[in-house]
Amino acid sequence: MLPSFGGFFFTIAAFVVALSVIVAVHEYGHYIVGRWSGIHAEVFSIGFGPVLASRVDRRGTRWQIAALPFGGYVKFAGDADAASVTSAGREADAARRRQTMHGAPLWARSATVAAGPAFNFIMSILVFGGFFLVNGVAGDKALVGAISPIPATPQELRTGDRIVALQGIDTPDRLALLAAIDRLEPAPTLTYTVERNGVRQDILAPWPRQPLASAVQPQSAAREAGLRAGDVIVAVNDALVFSFDQVRDLVGESGGAPLSLTVWRDGRTFEASMTPRRVDLPLAEGGFETRWLIGITGGVFFEGQARTPGVLEAAQLGASQTWFIASTSLSGLWHMIQGAISSCNLRGPIGIAETSGAMASDGLASFIWFIAVLSTAVGLLNLFPIPILDGGHLLFHAWEAVTGRPPSDGALRVLMAIGLAFLATLMLFAIGNDLFCP
Repeated sequence: MLPSFGGFFFTIAAFVVALSVIVAVHEYGHYIVGRWSGIHAEVFSIGFGPVLASRVDRRGTRWQIAALPFGGYVKFAGDADAASVTSAGREADAARRRQTMHGAPLWARSATVAAGPAFNFIMSILVFGGFFLVNGVAGDKALVGAISPIPATPQELRTGDRIVALQGIDTPDRLALLAAIDRLEPAPTLTYTVERNGVRQDILAPWPRQPLASAVQPQSAAREAGLRAGDVIVAVNDALVFSFDQVRDLVGESGGAPLSLTVWRDGRTFEASMTPRRVDLPLAEGGFETRWLIGITGGVFFEGQARTPGVLEAAQLGASQTWFIASTSLSGLWHMIQGAISSCNLRGPIGIAETSGAMASDGLASFIWFIAVLSTAVGLLNLFPIPILDGGHLLFHAWEAVTGRPPSDGALRVLMAIGLAFLATLMLFAIGNDLFCP
């Protein structure tokens, strides 16, 4: 029982850490822009319920950590009373009212509300950009970097080799190498023409896209069967394979029937059984494709030598990654509403917690990347025009900008109740997916 309990608490801890970081960034966006806009924050809380620790800063804001770490909030002056008017004189009333959320100008309120999601997106861009700065991006030349251990022989490639031709097809750069791989029919061994120490020579090495798991997806059949990044599949249902495409085709042709895989790891082989799952994958040109998958990501068994991008390029790449996540999420939601893909793609807190634990177990880098992905999702969700979310408040502000007056208190109460009911229903539906969807 101890390993099970250990795994459970590790998953919960990873989920709490991920959520707390994202909530802190989101709420800090509200807080700091509100402060810059002249709105006083009375409380900044990570978590709800009984207060575990707190302190009051010199501006009179109480910073606290509460017992229930599944969210957080910033309480601005006047949040408990829409009027926020005291019995002091008019000038004092006006000055104090300006420091409240309800008494601030429309631009200040809108900027403060929008800052929460904006900070989530900024965090994602910075994290993704940081990864590109640290890990680099693919260089233009077809240079061989790190080589993954594989059982295939012969394997005469070395780190630092420049591949100038593959099976007689010239490969002057990395893109040409990838194009050559796409043109060739898979074969166990190919002739590589390489430039090594200034000398060109022909060597033998395996098919580039080996059946190698460069990554194992959370909540997948492969992960549940115990596969790890770096494992090499050598047979599927006793049929020998030497390329990732062969594995993909055999999994796709299974129709969801159980598969028996022979897996090579660190010089030893073992058997793993798993059942492929139907997965909706986003396409580069838009839309989705439904396929049977076991949850492993393939690639070339040798890395290309990377180059370090500049800060601006890294930021652009980080923004592109954030945009890809947001646009794919919106597209997926729209396809679910249309019935084009399964509603099981919508996951709730249980699924997110399981993914948090899985990514944390893969290492700190994977966990930080996942937090950035989740931060994008949280920022996007909060922009939905649903009362009680930031997007709903911005919708009220848009109404006020057009009509010259905010919605009435009665209308706000009704709309907030509808928004809360909608979110509660959505949450129950997502939890149902966590429990009953494969």
